[in-house]
Amino acid sequence: MQHIMKVGLYFGSFNPVHHGHLIIANHVVQSTDLDQVWFIVSPQNPLKPALGLLNEYHRLYLIKIAIEGENNLRASDIEFKLPRPSYTIDTLTYLGEKYPQHEFSIIMGSDGYQNISRWKNYEQLFKAASFYIYIRAGYESLPEYPGVRAHILDAPLLQISASHIRNILREGKSIRFLVPDLVKEEIERNSYYL
Repeated sequence: MQHIMKVGLYFGSFNPVHHGHLIIANHVVQSTDLDQVWFIVSPQNPLKPALGLLNEYHRLYLIKIAIEGENNLRASDIEFKLPRPSYTIDTLTYLGEKYPQHEFSIIMGSDGYQNISRWKNYEQLFKAASFYIYIRAGYESLPEYPGVRAHILDAPLLQISASHIRNILREGKSIRFLVPDLVKEEIERNSYYL
Protein backbone atom coordinates (compact mmCIF):
# COMPACT_ATOMS: atom_id res chain seq x y z
CA MET A 1 0.00 0.00 0.00
CA GLN A 2 1.19 3.48 -0.86
CA HIS A 3 2.27 5.71 2.00
CA ILE A 4 -0.05 8.70 2.42
CA MET A 5 2.09 11.75 2.11
CA LYS A 6 1.03 14.82 4.06
CA VAL A 7 1.69 17.92 2.01
CA GLY A 8 1.41 21.51 3.17
CA LEU A 9 0.54 23.99 0.44
CA TYR A 10 2.18 27.37 0.85
CA PHE A 11 0.50 29.76 -1.59
CA GLY A 12 2.01 33.05 -2.62
CA SER A 13 3.29 35.38 -5.29
CA PHE A 14 6.85 34.95 -3.93
CA ASN A 15 7.75 38.15 -5.76
CA PRO A 16 10.60 37.44 -5.01
CA VAL A 17 11.04 34.56 -2.56
CA HIS A 18 13.04 35.66 0.50
CA HIS A 19 14.40 34.28 3.78
CA GLY A 20 11.10 35.02 5.54
CA HIS A 21 9.23 32.61 3.23
CA LEU A 22 11.94 29.96 3.46
CA ILE A 23 12.14 30.07 7.25
CA ILE A 24 8.36 29.62 7.54
CA ALA A 25 8.27 26.70 5.09
CA ASN A 26 11.21 25.01 6.77
CA HIS A 27 9.79 25.59 10.27
CA VAL A 28 6.42 24.13 9.28
CA VAL A 29 7.93 20.99 7.77
CA GLN A 30 10.24 20.47 10.76
CA SER A 31 7.77 21.16 13.56
CA THR A 32 4.59 19.45 12.28
CA ASP A 33 3.64 16.02 10.95
CA LEU A 34 3.78 17.28 7.34
CA ASP A 35 6.12 15.32 5.08
CA GLN A 36 6.59 18.08 2.53
CA VAL A 37 5.81 21.74 1.93
CA TRP A 38 5.05 22.82 -1.63
CA PHE A 39 5.48 26.46 -2.64
CA ILE A 40 2.45 27.09 -4.88
CA VAL A 41 3.45 30.03 -7.05
CA SER A 42 0.40 32.12 -7.93
CA PRO A 43 0.42 33.50 -11.45
CA GLN A 44 -1.92 36.18 -10.17
CA ASN A 45 -3.61 36.61 -6.81
CA PRO A 46 -7.27 37.63 -7.34
CA LEU A 47 -6.95 40.06 -4.41
CA LYS A 48 -3.70 41.69 -5.57
CA PRO A 49 -2.92 43.82 -8.65
CA ALA A 50 -0.73 42.10 -11.27
CA LEU A 51 1.37 45.22 -11.79
CA GLY A 52 5.02 44.81 -10.79
CA LEU A 53 4.70 41.03 -10.77
CA LEU A 54 7.73 39.25 -12.16
CA ASN A 55 6.97 36.56 -14.75
CA GLU A 56 5.77 33.42 -12.95
CA TYR A 57 8.43 31.16 -14.48
CA HIS A 58 11.17 33.46 -13.17
CA ARG A 59 9.56 33.48 -9.70
CA LEU A 60 9.29 29.67 -9.78
CA TYR A 61 12.95 29.34 -10.79
CA LEU A 62 14.07 31.62 -7.94
CA ILE A 63 12.31 29.30 -5.46
CA LYS A 64 13.84 26.23 -7.10
CA ILE A 65 17.37 27.55 -6.68
CA ALA A 66 16.58 28.75 -3.14
CA ILE A 67 15.45 25.28 -1.95
CA GLU A 68 17.84 23.13 -3.98
CA GLY A 69 18.86 20.02 -2.04
CA GLU A 70 15.93 20.23 0.40
CA ASN A 71 13.98 17.02 -0.16
CA ASN A 72 10.96 18.08 1.87
CA LEU A 73 10.45 21.41 0.09
CA ARG A 74 9.15 21.70 -3.49
CA ALA A 75 8.29 24.48 -5.91
CA SER A 76 5.09 23.92 -7.86
CA ASP A 77 3.82 25.46 -11.09
CA ILE A 78 0.42 23.77 -10.73
CA GLU A 79 -1.49 27.08 -10.89
CA PHE A 80 0.19 28.03 -14.19
CA LYS A 81 -1.91 25.34 -15.87
CA LEU A 82 -5.23 26.28 -14.26
CA PRO A 83 -7.71 29.00 -15.29
CA ARG A 84 -6.89 32.47 -14.03
CA PRO A 85 -7.19 34.06 -11.65
CA SER A 86 -6.41 31.00 -9.59
CA TYR A 87 -8.57 30.27 -6.57
CA THR A 88 -7.27 28.08 -3.75
CA ILE A 89 -10.34 25.85 -3.78
CA ASP A 90 -9.88 25.07 -7.48
CA THR A 91 -6.18 24.33 -7.02
CA LEU A 92 -6.93 22.08 -4.05
CA THR A 93 -9.61 20.20 -5.98
CA TYR A 94 -7.25 19.72 -8.91
CA LEU A 95 -4.40 18.51 -6.68
CA GLY A 96 -6.75 16.10 -4.90
CA GLU A 97 -7.66 14.53 -8.24
CA LYS A 98 -4.08 14.46 -9.52
CA TYR A 99 -2.54 13.10 -6.29
CA PRO A 100 -5.25 11.06 -4.56
CA GLN A 101 -2.54 9.41 -2.43
CA HIS A 102 -1.62 12.74 -0.77
CA GLU A 103 -3.33 14.56 2.07
CA PHE A 104 -3.22 18.33 1.57
CA SER A 105 -3.15 21.14 4.11
CA ILE A 106 -2.96 24.88 3.66
CA ILE A 107 -0.22 26.96 5.27
CA MET A 108 -0.98 30.60 5.84
CA GLY A 109 -0.41 33.59 8.07
CA SER A 110 -3.00 34.71 10.59
CA ASP A 111 -3.34 37.96 8.61
CA GLY A 112 -4.54 36.05 5.54
CA TYR A 113 -6.71 33.78 7.64
CA GLN A 114 -8.63 36.79 8.94
CA ASN A 115 -9.71 37.45 5.33
CA ILE A 116 -10.65 33.89 4.50
CA SER A 117 -14.39 34.57 4.38
CA ARG A 118 -13.66 36.66 1.25
CA TRP A 119 -12.25 33.59 -0.50
CA LYS A 120 -14.19 31.65 -3.10
CA ASN A 121 -16.09 28.69 -1.53
CA TYR A 122 -14.19 29.06 1.72
CA GLU A 123 -16.56 26.72 3.61
CA GLN A 124 -15.66 24.00 1.11
CA LEU A 125 -11.97 24.65 1.83
CA PHE A 126 -12.56 23.88 5.50
CA LYS A 127 -13.99 20.49 4.57
CA ALA A 128 -11.24 19.70 2.07
CA ALA A 129 -8.12 20.63 4.02
CA SER A 130 -6.67 21.31 7.42
CA PHE A 131 -4.86 24.58 8.11
CA TYR A 132 -1.46 25.39 9.55
CA ILE A 133 -1.62 29.02 10.63
CA TYR A 134 1.42 30.97 11.75
CA ILE A 135 0.68 33.98 13.90
CA ARG A 136 1.67 37.40 12.60
CA ALA A 137 2.02 40.40 14.91
CA GLY A 138 -1.19 42.39 15.08
CA TYR A 139 -3.27 39.41 13.95
CA GLU A 140 -3.18 37.26 17.08
CA SER A 141 -6.92 36.73 17.40
CA LEU A 142 -8.35 34.36 14.83
CA PRO A 143 -11.94 34.19 13.64
CA GLU A 144 -13.65 30.96 14.63
CA TYR A 145 -15.39 28.85 12.04
CA PRO A 146 -17.27 25.63 12.77
CA GLY A 147 -15.54 22.44 11.70
CA VAL A 148 -12.16 23.99 10.90
CA ARG A 149 -9.13 21.80 11.51
CA ALA A 150 -6.57 24.44 12.41
CA HIS A 151 -3.09 24.02 13.86
CA ILE A 152 -1.72 27.27 15.26
CA LEU A 153 2.04 27.66 14.87
CA ASP A 154 4.47 29.97 16.53
CA ALA A 155 6.86 30.27 13.58
CA PRO A 156 9.95 32.49 13.66
CA LEU A 157 8.95 35.45 11.50
CA LEU A 158 11.25 37.89 9.80
CA GLN A 159 9.90 41.35 9.14
CA ILE A 160 10.91 41.16 5.48
CA SER A 161 8.49 41.89 2.70
CA ALA A 162 8.89 41.26 -1.00
CA SER A 163 7.80 44.85 -1.71
CA HIS A 164 10.62 46.12 0.55
CA ILE A 165 13.10 44.00 -1.46
CA ARG A 166 11.74 45.38 -4.75
CA ASN A 167 12.10 48.95 -3.46
CA ILE A 168 15.71 48.34 -2.35
CA LEU A 169 16.53 46.97 -5.81
CA ARG A 170 14.98 50.02 -7.50
CA GLU A 171 17.14 52.24 -5.27
CA GLY A 172 20.22 50.37 -6.50
CA LYS A 173 21.02 48.98 -3.03
CA SER A 174 22.03 45.46 -2.03
CA ILE A 175 19.53 42.77 -1.06
CA ARG A 176 22.23 40.53 0.41
CA PHE A 177 21.05 38.76 3.61
CA LEU A 178 17.38 39.27 2.65
CA VAL A 179 17.39 36.49 0.06
CA PRO A 180 19.63 33.46 -0.53
CA ASP A 181 22.84 34.33 -2.40
CA LEU A 182 21.82 32.33 -5.48
CA VAL A 183 18.52 34.24 -5.64
CA LYS A 184 20.35 37.56 -5.26
CA GLU A 185 22.77 36.68 -8.09
CA GLU A 186 19.94 35.59 -10.41
CA ILE A 187 17.93 38.77 -9.74
CA GLU A 188 20.98 40.99 -10.32
CA ARG A 189 22.14 39.14 -13.41
CA ASN A 190 18.73 39.57 -15.05
CA SER A 191 18.03 43.08 -13.69
CA TYR A 192 14.70 41.93 -12.24
CA TYR A 193 12.46 44.55 -10.60
CA LEU A 194 14.41 47.49 -12.03
